[in-house]
Amino acid sequence: MRQIPIEQISELLETVADKLPRLAHELMRALYSEEAGKQMGRAVGQMYKEWTEAGIPKEDALRMACDYMDTLKSIAKVLRE
Repeated sequence: MRQIPIEQISELLETVADKLPRLAHELMRALYSEEAGKQMGRAVGQMYKEWTEAGIPKEDALRMACDYMDTLKSIAKVLRE
């Protein structure tokens, strides 16, 4: 019968509890900073440009770009909760 390493699990949970709030704070700051917004805009614009140049209809490329932004917003919402 294997023993559960309770002491090691406890230490791991303490480490996670200590680091997780800082990680969440840094992620939120990265997602909502002015620079992050600029980078995201450039990235979405570049994707749209590449998609349309590859022959994807503009309406479809716009929908895909919007879907991408919605995905990023959903991730940010989950991180805030």
